[in-house]
Amino acid sequence: MAVTKEQTQQIIKKFQTSDLDTGSAEVQIALLTARINDLTGHFSKHKKDFHGRRGLVTLVNQRRKLLDYLHRKDATSYQAVLKALDIRK
Repeated sequence: MAVTKEQTQQIIKKFQTSDLDTGSAEVQIALLTARINDLTGHFSKHKKDFHGRRGLVTLVNQRRKLLDYLHRKDATSYQAVLKALDIRK
């Protein structure tokens, strides 16, 4: 099941840096992580969905680029996002 509009709004409220912030790196990373987690569950059931897997790889690469950007610009925010989303173990 895809990420719903309500879930998206909750994620944005949790990670936004100001009241009107909907596109900062932190918010984008959190939204991509939600989509990646949703697709990961999909692939446990549909093992032969190779076209969808290509989309998953694209999302992971996009998140990696945003994480690299955030690490360069604001290391403390980078660490906070990693901890909040439990990306690195």
